[in-house]
Amino acid sequence: SVPQGIKLEIGDHKKFELTNKCFGVLVQYPAAYGEIYDYTEYIKQAKALGIYSVFAADLLALTMLTPPGELGADVVVGSTQRFGVPMGFGGPHAAYFAVNEELKRFMPGRIIGASIDADGNPAYRMALQTREQHIRRESATSNICTSQVLLAIMAGMYAVYHGPKGLREIAGRINNLTSILNKGFKKIDVVQLNNNFFDTLCVQLNTKEEIEAVRKSAIKEKMNFYYDDLKICISLDETKTIKDVEKILKVFSVLPGKEKVKIADLKSIEGNVLEESLQRKSSYLQAKVFNRYHSEMEMMRYLKNLERKDLSLTGSMIPLGSCTMKLNAATEMLGITWDEFTGIHPFAPVEQTTGYAEIINDLETWLASITGFNAVSLQPNSGAQGEYTGLMVIRQYHIEHNNVNRNVVLIPSSAHGTNPASAVMAGMKVVVVACDSNGNIDVTDLKKKAEENKENLAALMITYPSTHGVFEEEVKLICEIVHENGGLVYMDGANLNAQLGFTSPGEIGADVCHLNLHKTFAIPHGGGGPGVGPIAVNEKLKDYLPGHPLKNVGGVKAITPVSAAPYGSANVLIISHSYIKMMGREGLKQATEFAILNANYIKSRLESYYKVLYTGKNGRVAHELIFDFRPFKATAGIEVEDVAKRLMDYGFHAPTVSFPVAGTLMVEPTESESKEELDRFCDAMILIKKEIEEIEQGTADKVDNVLKNAPHTDKSIAAEDWKHPYSREKAAFPMKSLLTSKFWPAVRRINNAYGDRNLVCTCNPVSDYAE
Repeated sequence: SVPQGIKLEIGDHKKFELTNKCFGVLVQYPAAYGEIYDYTEYIKQAKALGIYSVFAADLLALTMLTPPGELGADVVVGSTQRFGVPMGFGGPHAAYFAVNEELKRFMPGRIIGASIDADGNPAYRMALQTREQHIRRESATSNICTSQVLLAIMAGMYAVYHGPKGLREIAGRINNLTSILNKGFKKIDVVQLNNNFFDTLCVQLNTKEEIEAVRKSAIKEKMNFYYDDLKICISLDETKTIKDVEKILKVFSVLPGKEKVKIADLKSIEGNVLEESLQRKSSYLQAKVFNRYHSEMEMMRYLKNLERKDLSLTGSMIPLGSCTMKLNAATEMLGITWDEFTGIHPFAPVEQTTGYAEIINDLETWLASITGFNAVSLQPNSGAQGEYTGLMVIRQYHIEHNNVNRNVVLIPSSAHGTNPASAVMAGMKVVVVACDSNGNIDVTDLKKKAEENKENLAALMITYPSTHGVFEEEVKLICEIVHENGGLVYMDGANLNAQLGFTSPGEIGADVCHLNLHKTFAIPHGGGGPGVGPIAVNEKLKDYLPGHPLKNVGGVKAITPVSAAPYGSANVLIISHSYIKMMGREGLKQATEFAILNANYIKSRLESYYKVLYTGKNGRVAHELIFDFRPFKATAGIEVEDVAKRLMDYGFHAPTVSFPVAGTLMVEPTESESKEELDRFCDAMILIKKEIEEIEQGTADKVDNVLKNAPHTDKSIAAEDWKHPYSREKAAFPMKSLLTSKFWPAVRRINNAYGDRNLVCTCNPVSDYAE
């Protein structure tokens, strides 16, 4: 909020006077200590003053509580963790972000909406998928890139399996246990403060000695409570039983004058009933998918059917440039399934988390060594969040050195769209630096703009190797120019896989960089998350690494947290820890060697068919390369999207389309792919070039051809009416190897414009499914 000039007032909503100086309010539902408030009148007052309202709401509680939308909320946010996702020492978890009709087109991205394919069939796709930072860049209001997709799927499938009835039963059982516990506190005269509650009670004790007595008693029973001065908060979930309630009451029996309680003794005690106005009366999750798959067998088949629609690394290479889709080995993944790691709360006492502490310390030490820096923060949950964190650290450094005016960030025109968006979020002004015809930063333009902004220069953001797939040969000079003009250098570490063992951000002259553990260090991408974007910094910046109010982390002059959990998505750090431990120094270096070798092998095989847009002085590329498809628009009417879609017919996920240059494909094979797989990809690309030549020569129709109609589904191939001038075999089996192993796209080409114009929720009403 600070870099955006937003002032926060934190306190009791009942005591806060709303005025027209306020633009928004955020309330918690249930509140932090578990009380459930009726915000109806409060939101009415806010709306009368033109103030927008945000609810931070517990999803499971909403099966019992009046939904925020009915209370007048404009935005609802929260975590989906309790929908079947392990705690994992703080993550990864998926958040949810819901808005009313008025605000839906202001959402920062990652919305799945319904559209139609080329045959008019329903098709789901990412709506408004061109992230605003790719269009507006320095005018963007969000830098969202990674979403926690895999975790969102887990939470979604939890809802599918249990359905509205099952979720309501789970919530009711939790609430019932909490009510019994509340009766127990009444029985032993322990003051419980919440009148309306879902799963959390707040107990008030009298002295520090009583608090300490309860704490010791709880630890003896292997229980952790939340302690705040003389208050104790206790939350229950669906894994708790009556025996747990008895144990909790036993813990409190250590207090003077308190006796042990049996559940049978509580029947005569009056329980708390949720106020009528807070009880949910509306239905939810009415779509067919939430009301069908309620046996394990049915659920398994449903999930498997969805899995078959995805083209993953289990079927072919995914050559997405700037994504590093490498092998996620089973051995590295094993640790994240162990209860000893998954069941730990992020704020558990330090003596209970020594295993995680060792992993985190190892990883921080190793990443500092790999990057050539002095300190590391594992808190950021994505590369874009790492960018933001790095810039906030730079900002704090300048403030501490009485250079509050330093707010200009130089960013090359080739930069990933999140770079300028992150800079804007950090309260900085973006100045774009030109690139030359070889894809490098224009050093003359950089020097000119650094000198013009010398008094206000905060930083340069640079990617190395560049997003053009080449090593910036003047990178050390570039860093020197920025430093000479009072700025610091932020390096985007998305391409670190091309540096390991050969160079490092520290050696090059950067001051801070972020890393993508989901790229370079083998955490699965999960269809778009989880991601981890830690930052590494040099000596001058280590004091400003992000801290946390509930955990001793970060620097001595730490910036505020960038994640709710002290170590971000701690559970998946186990994967990167295992990867580095097993690879070792030489293994990591070899990975970079093969990543660069594979990219250059593809270049050598395909450069006579497609123009390679950028190379270094020696004619080589880094770990990725860009092929130019723009000439084919004039010669054959073929767009780069047509080639991307045609690759699906060959069984390949398309490379990165039109980034960083429109009309191009950026290919990154990684070190994981064999020569056989690289050849299979190159053979497909060569055959596609021949298909383009057929159009150029007039032997294939310019409109009705295999590229314009791609991808071809099994349904379209099996259709009785086939009117295309090319054969079914050419459409679906252009390579003989596909006859024995074929991935069929689930839908034909999707109409993106239709979907963006008709942005709708994917959960259609039950009436749509009526026979």
